[in-house]
Amino acid sequence: MENEQTARFSVSDFLAVVNQTLEFGFGAVEVEGEVANYKVNQQKYVFFDLKDKSGLVNCFMTVWQARTPITDGMRVVVRAVPKVTNWGKFSLTVQSVRPIGEGDIKKSQELPKEKLAKEGLFDESRKRTIPKIPQRVGVISSVEAAGYKDFVKILSERWGGLELEVAHVQVQGEASPGQIVGAINYFNLKAEPLEVLVLIRGGGSAEDLAGFSDERVVRAIASSRVPVVVGVGHEIDESLSDLVADVRASTPTHAAQILVPDRQEIKRKLGDNLGHSLNQTLNLKKALTGRVSDNLNYSLGRVVDISGRLKLRHERDQIIIDQLNPWSVLARGYALVRGVDGKAISRPKIHDIVNIETDKVNIKAEVLDVAKKYN
Repeated sequence: MENEQTARFSVSDFLAVVNQTLEFGFGAVEVEGEVANYKVNQQKYVFFDLKDKSGLVNCFMTVWQARTPITDGMRVVVRAVPKVTNWGKFSLTVQSVRPIGEGDIKKSQELPKEKLAKEGLFDESRKRTIPKIPQRVGVISSVEAAGYKDFVKILSERWGGLELEVAHVQVQGEASPGQIVGAINYFNLKAEPLEVLVLIRGGGSAEDLAGFSDERVVRAIASSRVPVVVGVGHEIDESLSDLVADVRASTPTHAAQILVPDRQEIKRKLGDNLGHSLNQTLNLKKALTGRVSDNLNYSLGRVVDISGRLKLRHERDQIIIDQLNPWSVLARGYALVRGVDGKAISRPKIHDIVNIETDKVNIKAEVLDVAKKYN
C-alpha cells in the first residue's frame, strides 16, 4: 500500500475528470423540484434554483431551451446533465423543463395568505397614513445590510436631522421572524410612542425573504399602534408584510423617499414659485402701467382734439363777431348816421342836423335832400 502512488491532478484536469465521471456515470438525469430565484441574464442565459424542503441545486440553461414559461413556485421536472463549474460550483445544465404543478413550498406560503386575507388584515380600510415629515422614527433592520445603509443615506440626503431609533435584527433565517416581532413589540411599549416604524431589507431569494411572510410578523405589524412602512426586497418581490403594511415601499431607498420629502426639491419649488409670483407681479405692473399710459395718451389725444375744435370754433366765432362789429363795418367804407341825440337814424328829414361817423372821422352835417331808395 505504501508503494501505491496517489493520482495527482491540476485543478482544471481534476474538474474535467469529475465531469467525465458524472457524464458517463449518470448521463442525463431527471430531477423534480420547485423553481426559485428564476432570472434571465443578458436575454440569453437562464438561472434558477431547484429545491425541495431540505435540498437545493443550481440550474443553468439558455433562453432558447425554455420553451415553457417558468415562474418561481412552479413544480417542474428538469432533464439535465450534472456538472461542476470551473469555479467549483455544482449545478445542472438543463436540457428541458416540464411543469407538473404548483410547488409545496409556494402552497405552504399561500395558505396563511388566504387565512389572513379572510380576517381582513390586508384591507385598505384599516391602513393608516403616516406623518408628512416624522421627527421620531423606529427602524427595524440589520445595520450591516446594504438595504439599511441605503435607507439611512437617502434619508440623510433628503431631510437630515431626524431622530432614528434602530432595532438590529436578523433579516433572514429561522431566528428572523421572532426578532422582528420582538422589535415591533419593543417600539410599541415605549412610554413616548414613535411616529412611524420602518421595516426594511434589501433584495434576496424567495427563501431569504420568507421570514417577512411569517404569520407572526404579519400579525405584529397589523396590531402595531404605530403606523408601519415596509420596504423589503426589490420592486418585483412581494411578501405578506408588504400586504399588511400601512404603507408599502418597493425598496429600502423607496421607503426613505416616502418617509420624507426632498428638502432641496422643496427649496427649488419655492424659488420657482417666488420667481413666478414676482414675474406675475411685474407683468401686472407693466400691464397696468401700459393701460394707464394708453388711457393717458387717449385722454391727451382727446384734449388735443377738443382743444383744436374749440380753437376752430373760437376762430369761426371771432370771424362772425368781427363781421358783426360796427367798427369793422365802418372799416369797409360804411358810415354810421346819428341824430343830435346820439341815436342812429334811418329816415332823416330835410334840415336835420346829423352826425356822420366813419372809421376815420366824425362829420356834422345838415340834411339838404332826402330821396327814397327802392330795391
